[in-house]
Amino acid sequence: MRVTRVSSLYETEPVEMREQPWFLNCVVEAETDLLPQELMDALLEIERGMGRERRAPKGPRLIDMDILLYGSSVVKTPGLEIPHPRMAERRFVLVPFAEIAPGVRHPVFKKTIAELLAETPDRSQVRLAKTAK
Repeated sequence: MRVTRVSSLYETEPVEMREQPWFLNCVVEAETDLLPQELMDALLEIERGMGRERRAPKGPRLIDMDILLYGSSVVKTPGLEIPHPRMAERRFVLVPFAEIAPGVRHPVFKKTIAELLAETPDRSQVRLAKTAK
């Protein structure tokens, strides 16, 4: 896998399980020869290697990596859905995504990331993370 673009880091308000610390989020664009399920397996292995434990759904976690898009492909299997099924409802995804690729088109909704961001009903807070100097 070769990383081609990385958004800024954003501090993001918890959306579903609100009684927890804010998260740090970013979006990474990469090129890969891995098939979608192979890529997801590799990401899950990285999460495990970093010590991720799945304790509570939507709860605090050390790391969480998702595949948002895989080119213009649409994948729907029991263990993987691409495009990510809730990405258009989440400012914490759309804000960093729009920073690096506002013109990328969602293969199902046929709208750009910038359009999805403008239309999302999510009003949770997403702000640039303070970086150490």
